[in-house]
Amino acid sequence: LNLLMEMGFSAAKAEKALSATGNKGVEAAMEWLIIHAEEMETEESGAAAESEKAPETETDAAEETIELNEESVPQPKSIKCDECNKKFRTDSEIEFHAVKTGHQKFSQSAEEIKPLSEEEKREQVKNIHPEISLPKSGLLEVLIKQRRAEKAEKEKKEALEKEKTRRKTGQEITHVRQKIQEDEMKRLAELKRQEKLEAKIARQKVLEQIERDKQARREKFGMPNPNTSTPSAPSAPAPVPVAPSISYDECKLQIRLTNGQCLTQTFKPNEELAAVRLYVEMNRTDGDGPFTLMTNFPKKVFTSSDMNCPLSELGLVPSAVIIVSKNV
Repeated sequence: LNLLMEMGFSAAKAEKALSATGNKGVEAAMEWLIIHAEEMETEESGAAAESEKAPETETDAAEETIELNEESVPQPKSIKCDECNKKFRTDSEIEFHAVKTGHQKFSQSAEEIKPLSEEEKREQVKNIHPEISLPKSGLLEVLIKQRRAEKAEKEKKEALEKEKTRRKTGQEITHVRQKIQEDEMKRLAELKRQEKLEAKIARQKVLEQIERDKQARREKFGMPNPNTSTPSAPSAPAPVPVAPSISYDECKLQIRLTNGQCLTQTFKPNEELAAVRLYVEMNRTDGDGPFTLMTNFPKKVFTSSDMNCPLSELGLVPSAVIIVSKNV
């Protein structure tokens, strides 16, 4: 019913066509409406005339009948095209002919058109609505195809929007993952820095404990303090300008391990060689086997008796290269 009304038919015509065809579908109702267009218009015009006719008295009706009999004017039975002399019954046929041919001159005719045969009626339906004559695809099938095409277009647009949303979401997720990775890397770097700081503090504590143990041994056995044993050369005033004592506040040592790697550390000039050995034991990367410390220039191998000597007395101040060699 809605499809027929959208095509321009009134609700009454659509309902009548559906009822007459037994509700077999839009295509059958459409064909029935076109074939019975003349009858439908006649019924509508008759109904309109009856509704507009006012009640009359018997006298008026008689006078009107007399006037009609007197005039006896022939009534038009068809409409003729003055340009091609074709005759038409209904307004819809006239409109179709005018649109198709471009003819505009029409006049009433008293000639009656012979009723159309069933074959002519079907041919007329095909001319007015060619989609009905399509093989195995009526109007309803055409409409279904149109709806399917619209649905496919709509689904295509929705799929495109979903793809855009998916890509945007993927980019946001990637950005969040990158931020999480960066935060994790920062956290690990901070953790590593904290561990190094704690290891440095622990190493410093070990060195301080070693220094305290040495001081305790010196006090126990009455050994002299190396910090106070430096003024032992009265003939040293000459080289003071060349090597002033202020430049010996620190001793920088480069320690070469047996695997080729190097350790660099700064010690105090008055620290003993044992502190250097302890530092090597705690930081070496070439294994845990026994080793000996030595220098190349001048070539000297340090023994256990040199472990308690300050670095300044061993000629390692202000800087020197110490080589670690494995004991055979």
